[in-house]
Formats: sequence, C-alpha cells, structure tokens
Amino acid sequence: MPSFDITIIGAGIVGLATAWQISKKQPGLRVAVVEKEPQPAAHQTGHNSGVIHSGIYYKPGGSKAQNCRRGYRYLLEFAQEHGIPLEICGKVIVATRDWELPQLDKIFERGQANGLDGIKIISPEECREIEPHVRAVRAIRVPQSGIIDYGAVTRKYLELAQQVNTTAFFGQAVQHIDIRTEGAFVHTPDHEIQSKLVINCAGLYSDKVAEMTMPEVDLQIIPFRGEYYELVPERQHLVNHLIYPVPNPHFPFLGVHYTRMIHGGIEAGPNAVLAFRREGYSRWDIDWRELSETLRYPGFRRIAQKHWRYGLNELYRSYSKSAFVRALQHLIPEVGEKDLQRGGAGVRAMAATPDGELVDDFLFLRGKRVINVCNAPSPAATASLSIGETVAEMGIEALNETIETHNNATRIKSKR
Repeated sequence: MPSFDITIIGAGIVGLATAWQISKKQPGLRVAVVEKEPQPAAHQTGHNSGVIHSGIYYKPGGSKAQNCRRGYRYLLEFAQEHGIPLEICGKVIVATRDWELPQLDKIFERGQANGLDGIKIISPEECREIEPHVRAVRAIRVPQSGIIDYGAVTRKYLELAQQVNTTAFFGQAVQHIDIRTEGAFVHTPDHEIQSKLVINCAGLYSDKVAEMTMPEVDLQIIPFRGEYYELVPERQHLVNHLIYPVPNPHFPFLGVHYTRMIHGGIEAGPNAVLAFRREGYSRWDIDWRELSETLRYPGFRRIAQKHWRYGLNELYRSYSKSAFVRALQHLIPEVGEKDLQRGGAGVRAMAATPDGELVDDFLFLRGKRVINVCNAPSPAATASLSIGETVAEMGIEALNETIETHNNATRIKSKR
C-alpha cells in the first residue's frame, strides 16, 4: 500500500500547481498525484485557449481578483525562469453599441480597483489605430493581457514536483475514498493509496469526488462546452491583439471573441452550450446518465429557466455557422463564413447551487483530512500558482493540525 503525506486528485493545472507549491514549501512531504487519464492536462487545461488574464473583470477583493493578480505575476516569473514561451500582446474590450457603454465603464472601474496600471479607455479612432478592422464606439485597452501554452506550463509543474518528492499515478480513476482515524485511503483500480490528507482538484468531477468525503456539500458541476472556429491563414491579419466584446451582465460568459494563439493562428469563439457529457467536446458526444443527472438537478432547471433565451441562442450558434459568424461580425464586420473553419472545443466546469446560482468565485472547502477545490473556473489557469499556494498553505496547516491531534491523543493514551 503506497503511503504519502498528501494525495492530490487531478493532474490538471490547479492540481499540479498545488503539488509544486507543496514541494517548494515543504520538500520533505511525500505527495501523490492521482489522475484517471494517461497524461496531465487532459481536459480543461489542455483545451484552454491560452489567454493570460489581467484580472480586469473580477469583483475587487474577491478570490478571483486577488488570485488572478497574484497568479499573473507568479506565472510570468515562472515562464521566464523555465523558458516557457509567452507573449504579452494586450487586449481590447470593445463596445459596439451605445447601450454597452455603462457596462464598459464598470469594467474599467473594476480594472482600476484591481490595480491594473496602464489600462485606458480609447476612442473609435484610437481603436482603429491598433485594430483597423474592429468596429467600436468605445473600447478599453488592456496592455497586461497575453497568451501562453497552459499545457506546457502544467507539464513543467509536474516535472519540477517530481524532482522533489512527488509520485504521479496516471490511468487511475478514483473509485472511492475512506476517511479513517489513521488516515485517508484513496482507492483506484490498481492501488489503495494511504495519506494523511487528500486534496481534491478533480475539475469536471470535483463534485463527485467531494461527495466521497463531504456528502453535505450541496453543489453540482454543470458542464458547458465552448466551441471555436479558426480564421483561415490568409485572414489572420484582421486581428492584432486579443479582441473581446463587452460581456452581457445577465449571462455568465464573456461572449465570442478573437484570441491569438501562442503557437500561431487566431481562434474565434467560444459559445457556451450545455455539454451532454462532462467531457463531451463534440455536439454529438452524449452520456445519457450524466445528461439525465444534469437535467434533473434543481439548480440546472432554475438556471435554464432564468437564461433560456440566451441558452437557445448559444445552442443555435452551435449548429449554425452563419449565426456564429453574425456574432463575430459585431466586432469585425468584414469577417465572413469563408474566413472561418471549425476549430476545437473545451468544456468548462461551473459549480451550481440547488437554488440556481452559479458559484461566482473560487471555492475551497475543508473537511476532516480533506480539502475540496469545488469551483475553479477561469481565470484559474492564469491564477494557478496563486491558487496552488493558497491550497498548499491550507493543506500544510491541516496536516500539522492532524499530526498535533494524533500526538495529543497518543500522550493522553500513554498517561492512562
């Protein structure tokens, strides 16, 4: 039976950032990483568009804002130290209609409150100077935004953690977890892994893993697929930076946008549609059990009731290229159907409550011998080293408390 100090479930960017932070803070701790796929970064991390987020959108003082700003700094330092390519190319957030201007102003105020230096509201003429093909009535220029390969970042986290005291178990789906007096036991098809503490970073299945240790946690992951098109090579000159719309304040997604990619090319998207399985990257990929579970969940039904009009529009764009193109033309009117080809897709894990609220911030829940990372949506990749540091500190504190409790119990027993 392998025995460790801490077992981390999930080898995505958050799980491996946590492993790396633990190995830096306490190199003597033995850490296990358990992952059901044969390699790291197989799902949300590996399907990420690669944007380095500045932190402009997030509520000042919230966990997203704090971790994004700190994680941004950590990420740039990490990439520079380890030779991971990145580009701080900048972003424009574009208002194309007058009624979007109040929301644009709110985003700008949030950026200032979150400490972003150099962001600037620009006129249509100034926007055309840097993005000649964009139609704008006003825009925000965000110089901090950039692009990177988060898969490469995650693989480097793993490599560095393994050099210290981390062992990875790939191809090992967690079947159940036993929390006992003497420790936590993670059962996989081939192993029973014993440790003093379990950290759940299971992403799209974080709620399922949380149920194994904290059944009182009343959340469910709702999977939303985001689909992309790519600009054909001869039309990639239309985009110089990252180009985003003003997000709809009544819909919890940023809207379709243009993203330069670190290895070349321009992505256009994503939309946001219900995925018919948690790891369903195709419109035709269905897991009837998982879909039924989502549709039966009271929280999802309330979300659908609240956002059904927006949801139908997103679904229509999933099946209609012309509808997708029309959405993109709000930013660059000259983009046409012939300029776009089908690209990839990703699935976002969004934690929902039974009353129909999507959890808006990062959420870490601590129980007996366990820490559950129950919600880590965007900008979790940008913030990964900050989230990893936060969770690592929680884990080390919990581990020390467990050891102290054990020592106290031993002393009491010896006195008797």
